[in-house]
Amino acid sequence: MVLCTLLLLLLQSSLLAAAAKVPAVIVFGDSSVDAGNNNFIPTIARSNFEPYGRDFEGGRPTGRFSNGKIPTDFICEAMGIKEYVPAYLDPKYNISDFATGVTFASAATGYDNATSDSVIPLWKQLEYYKEYQKKLGTYLGEARANQTISEALHMMSLGTNDFLENYYAFPGRSSRYTPREYQSFLAGIAENFIRELYGLGARKISLGGLPPMGCLPLERTTNIVGGNECVPSYNTIALEFNDKLKKMTINLNKELPGMKLVFSNPYFILLHIIRKPSLYGFQSASVACCATGMFEMGYACSRGNMFSCSDASKYVFWDSFHPTEKTNSIVANYVVNNVLSQFL
Repeated sequence: MVLCTLLLLLLQSSLLAAAAKVPAVIVFGDSSVDAGNNNFIPTIARSNFEPYGRDFEGGRPTGRFSNGKIPTDFICEAMGIKEYVPAYLDPKYNISDFATGVTFASAATGYDNATSDSVIPLWKQLEYYKEYQKKLGTYLGEARANQTISEALHMMSLGTNDFLENYYAFPGRSSRYTPREYQSFLAGIAENFIRELYGLGARKISLGGLPPMGCLPLERTTNIVGGNECVPSYNTIALEFNDKLKKMTINLNKELPGMKLVFSNPYFILLHIIRKPSLYGFQSASVACCATGMFEMGYACSRGNMFSCSDASKYVFWDSFHPTEKTNSIVANYVVNNVLSQFL
């Protein structure tokens, strides 16, 4: 009788684990999670050329802003689903591919529509998601499609461009908002977006935080007065904004029944890598692999540039704005083990 009871408990445990397994990873955001959507819209914010993707499967550029995989690829793989998350606008893929994972992300976008000129704004990513849901219903049947949506992990990763490529780059928003007011403005957009996802059936959502954006090679290069060190004010903004997002997740989880919203914060693990690169096997954290490693990203990363590094795994950053595949894997592993493991 005891043995039968134990076997029954083990079986129930296995069934619960199977039921809780994430069937798909669905992604919204910017270049940190864009797998190539920008290849198919009229914009210069692209990376579908060498040397981008040189360490990706087949050594080919895909539109990912890295030498290889991006964090969502590693997360999808850790969930036991597939090796990478395809871009929704890529005609090579169809709904059979997207049923287990898709990204609507667009490089250079942000929460703020004013940030997203010439790329896919967040509201448009949501429209693509609605279109995707209809296709999924036709492909899987309504009942199974609804179950997939409710059990899928929905990921959001954006916000850096709103500050570095909008608020601090142009006078529009900075003349209208103080830094903290702008943080609240963006947090409000994030909250509304999460409510929209919830209304469309999403129940498992990961809200990504900002990295230590003052430590990006581009910001360090231009911080001449500060001795090319990290820009403290930008890191403070990231910490303050992350605090707002974290508090929001707590409040929304209380308010929305059945919601499991988590805050995935890359700030501290990435800062630790930048401050102690040798602990992770890196040789450089202040300059990037591509070209001179100080200013270049996108088209400025020429495959013929004699300065580009030969081994990206020795660098924390691939270009002046984006991490290498190795860094992405470390950050993704940290987030999976410390935050997303509750979905497994």
